[in-house]
Parts: sequence; C-alpha cells; structure tokens
Amino acid sequence: MTNQEPGPEAGPAQDVSTIRLIGDIARNSARIYGARTAYSIVLPNGMYGRLSFEAIDSLSDDFAAYLREELGLHAGDRVALQIPNGLTFPIAAFGVAKAGLVLVNTNPLYTGAEMGRQFADARIRALVIVDMFADKLTEAASIHPIEHVIIAAVSEKMPRMVSGVIRLVQRYWDRSLPMVGLPHHLFGDALARGAALRASRGIEVKDYTADTRPDELAMLQYTGGTTGVAKGAMLSHSNLVSNVGQAGICFGGEIRPGAEVVLTALPLYHIFAFTANMLFFHRWGAENILIPNPRPISNLKRAFENHAVTWMTGVNTLFNALNNEFWFAEDPPKSLRGAVAGGMALQASVAERFKAITGIDVLEGYGLTETSPIVTFNSRRNFRLGTIGQPMPETDIRLLDAEGQAVGPGEPGEIAVRGPQVMRGYWNRPEETAATLRNGWLMTGDIATVDSEGFYRIVDRKKDMVLVSGFNVYPNEVEDVLSAHPGVVEAAVIGVPDGAAGEAVCAFVVLRHREAPTPGQLREHCKAHLAAYKVPKRIEFREQLPKSNVGKILRRELRAELEKAGG
Repeated sequence: MTNQEPGPEAGPAQDVSTIRLIGDIARNSARIYGARTAYSIVLPNGMYGRLSFEAIDSLSDDFAAYLREELGLHAGDRVALQIPNGLTFPIAAFGVAKAGLVLVNTNPLYTGAEMGRQFADARIRALVIVDMFADKLTEAASIHPIEHVIIAAVSEKMPRMVSGVIRLVQRYWDRSLPMVGLPHHLFGDALARGAALRASRGIEVKDYTADTRPDELAMLQYTGGTTGVAKGAMLSHSNLVSNVGQAGICFGGEIRPGAEVVLTALPLYHIFAFTANMLFFHRWGAENILIPNPRPISNLKRAFENHAVTWMTGVNTLFNALNNEFWFAEDPPKSLRGAVAGGMALQASVAERFKAITGIDVLEGYGLTETSPIVTFNSRRNFRLGTIGQPMPETDIRLLDAEGQAVGPGEPGEIAVRGPQVMRGYWNRPEETAATLRNGWLMTGDIATVDSEGFYRIVDRKKDMVLVSGFNVYPNEVEDVLSAHPGVVEAAVIGVPDGAAGEAVCAFVVLRHREAPTPGQLREHCKAHLAAYKVPKRIEFREQLPKSNVGKILRRELRAELEKAGG
C-alpha cells in the first residue's frame, strides 16, 4: 500500500532549498524573523524569560565555537544534552549541530546508572546537564568517564532578577542544588568564551560544516527499551530536515509565518517535540512557550493566561488532563487555532471532549523515533477522527502479515515504512538494524488497518496484543471503550496468563471518584461495545498509572508489577 497523492499544492518534501543541515534552520529563521521572540520559558508562578531568533542563532554559534576551539572536539564526536525544557536547550542543540557534532538527547530523570550506560553506548565526549541533576554525575562517570561536563542553570538566560530569585529558592529554600563531584565548566562561561574566540580568531562557524553531507549523522535518539540500554536510532540531517519539509506540505499553508505561538509542554529531548516544536515551528518563525515540567497539569495555567497560544502539541494523556481541569474547561484559550497529537493513540472520547471545550479538532499523527518521527498525519484538508491520517509526502506504507505478505483492505497488518525520514540504522547494532530495516523498509512493530480512502488506523503494538482462546485482542480498542465511560479518567489494558484460554484481558482503571462505577458496571459497559472475549476479566482500580517522560502509559511496567507479585 503506497501513499496517497499529496495534492496539487504539494511540492517536494525538501521545501526550502537553503536548509540542508539542522543548523541552517537557526540561521534562516534568524535572518527572516530577527528580533522576534523565538522561545519563552514560563514557570508555574508566571516568571518567564525569552530569547529572540537572532539571539538563538548568535548564542548557538558561540557554543559551537566553544565546543570546537576550547574543548577540541572533532566532527562526529558525540555530545549529550540532559536538560528539561528551557532556554539552554535550543542554544545547545543548534550549537552541537553547527559544530558538526552529534547530539545525544538524554532524559534528565535518568538515574546515574542509566546515564552511564547510555553515555558508554554513545561514547560521548561532552555532556551538558542542568545543575539540579548534577548529583548523578559521579555514578554516571564511574561507568563512562565524561571528558567535559558543562553545567547549565535552570534559570539560564532568564532576566537577572528572575534568575536571582530562582537561585535563592534553589539554594536556600528547597535545597535543590547538589554539589558537583566532577571538574566542570559553566554554560554561561562557555558561551562567553565561545564569543571571545569567535571575535579574536575571526571564526566563521559555517566552516565547521562546510563539508558535511546531509546524509551524515546528526543525532543519536535513544528509543525506550524494556531491558538494558535502549537502542540509539541514527538520524541524519537529511532525515530530520526532510521530516520538517514533509510537515510543511501537510499543513498546506495553515501555519502563518512569524505569527504562531506554540505551547511546548512535551520535553524537547523527546523526538516528537524536538522535530515538531523545536525544528518545524522554529523554521516557521513561531514562538515556542517552553514548560519545564507539565506535572501537575496546572503548571500550564499561567502559560495559557499570559500568552496567546495558537498551537499546541501533546499526547493523549495531556489532552485528557486538560479536559479534566476546571480552569481550562471553564475558560478555554480563545486564541487556540490547532492541536496536534502523537506519541500514543489518541482516544476518540478525549478528542471529542477537547473539541467540545475548545472548538478545535485534535489532528492525530503517527510516528516513531526511527522515522524522525512523523509517518502519517491528519491535516485539516484530509481529517478523519479515530485515524492517524494518511502518509506524509514521499512516504510509502505497506501492511504485512506474519509471513511478510500484504494484507487486504480492512485487515490488520504490521506497518512497514519507506521514506526520506527513515533512520540510517541503530548505533553499533548491526543485527537489530538488519532485523528492523529490510530492503529499505522499516518494520515498525505496530499493527494497523487502512480503508479505501487511504486513512490508517492503529490497532496496537504487535508485542502488546492479547491472545484470548485464539482470538486477537488489541488493548487500544478496550482502553478506548473504557475511557469513554463517564466515570473513568484513563485506563490501561494488558494480557495476563489464564489457563486453557491462554490469556485474559486485565484492565487498570483510574476513576472519577464522584461518579465511580463498580467493576461489574464497567464490564457491562464493555459488553455493550465489545465482543465477549474482549471484555476485561479482571479490573483493578488505581490512583494513577505509570507513565513515560512524555506521559505515555507504560503497559510494560504494569506487566512487570503483576509478574513480580505472581499474578
């Protein structure tokens, strides 16, 4: 099954010939949008800081010069970035790219051991880490010695008074500034030194990447692994730039250059926000409203109150959480023009309620770390609720059965993808690369169906499928039905051993306590919408469900919990 024609207004995926490398996005936007605000960090108490497109471009040049001239890093060396959303992130990320180095995005919430294993796998030479997480450095360095450590403040590049207040609170009130147990440099000093080197030596930062080809490695983006070290997806400049171009075609003129304000609550170190928010919206001159931590969801309140947010990206759990916030439901943002969902299945009940509150359709897409990430998308021109939309331009999709044969219309099959956004492979893992990339096609492990008009619908992850007496049960379908009950906030479904039947459906449910249904009532609700074998045999109520750093419900942790308990 190949993609639909993109339409008469569509051009090639590379929509801007002057953008070959990631660093070109920062340069082009600085030239076009100049002193307009590119990034604003907004704290829960309303304190904020901001930087313009010109400042991001200039400061990232300073950082690139520091990395190459002061630290002596060479083209292709890996630099890890381990910071939450803040003004440091785009400076450092664009700076690494401009220096011809390879960015390694790292979750700030990792333990020291997790950090060390990832750093060892990537063989990083330098690390940029936020100060409040520096206490984990000693353990990480015991696994992989870190040649250069650069410490950034949470309040980096915020106004002097605001930064001073934050530092005082960190130091004396919540005592969140640990001692740094390794030799290190300060991010602010690094920028100052880079600026001085540029001036004294007449450095042209463009020269660092003058010979860099678009197909060369730009980033190691680690996938979420269940055991051991996650795999590093090798994404090239061309992979990422192509995906930005593809997205531009899909939006088809809906983005107003220099006039959009996008809420960035998802972490920029995650591939969804990295490409969609930092690269795509930056390329179109939008202001990114950075939320360092979206939990609790009330942390977004001041951002909506103080900024005319026109677009937002999120996962199902974020939209669901906003739906359940009184302040959001009673006074939804009137400036909001669009919302984009990805990262996990968007439940129809969540999307419908969000539209009832805001009047905005949530445009769902689908992608993976290995595809930079966007594969399919629902544009306003071609929108169908409950689907992941149609393939991006220049993207081919096949749905295959267990024998690798194409399935018929409406039949579930594993998604195989081919396109310019597909990764080069997994870092130093030839066997895993060969198993995932077959004759130019990426095997995703996701099961989907496609209708006669080319709209795809995710059924579930292949590995999450539950087999009940020989029948396939897809957790997404059961979760969607459970979440549609007015007494349910969210749900997660897994399979558990069940004697002769093989497996049984087990549901974990978070309730709205004022309308709390019983397990029996939930089963009756499911029976009205599902075949009998899909109805949960076991239902457990929870106060909360385990989630990833972007809010994706982690079924694997629920499975591990039951296995440990012998259930």
